[in-house]
Amino acid sequence: MATEGIEGVFVETHNWGRAAGFFRSLGFELEFATDHGSGLLRGGGGPYVFLAEVPADREPQVQVVLTVADADAFRPDSALDVVTPFEETHYGTREMTVRDPDGRIWSLQAPVKG
Repeated sequence: MATEGIEGVFVETHNWGRAAGFFRSLGFELEFATDHGSGLLRGGGGPYVFLAEVPADREPQVQVVLTVADADAFRPDSALDVVTPFEETHYGTREMTVRDPDGRIWSLQAPVKG
């Protein structure tokens, strides 16, 4: 089983309000916000954008999240550098991380069965 495309983009920011406003000005709509400077925006039927505020002393990162329909059926190629196998998250999905040949980390996200 292969990935099915881009599920979303995880974007860290130093200013949640300004970043959310930026994406809203691009046509994204806020689906939900947390009480700790993060939230999910959707627009145009494409991948979601999840924004999360990080401390000023931390460099903001961007991470692409790829879709996997069934974590149990996903069989990574032996050449794939698996950083963490699929694990349940606190936000209701299963997530695996892999490293590409240039050292970047990619997230693979699957629904929790149940």
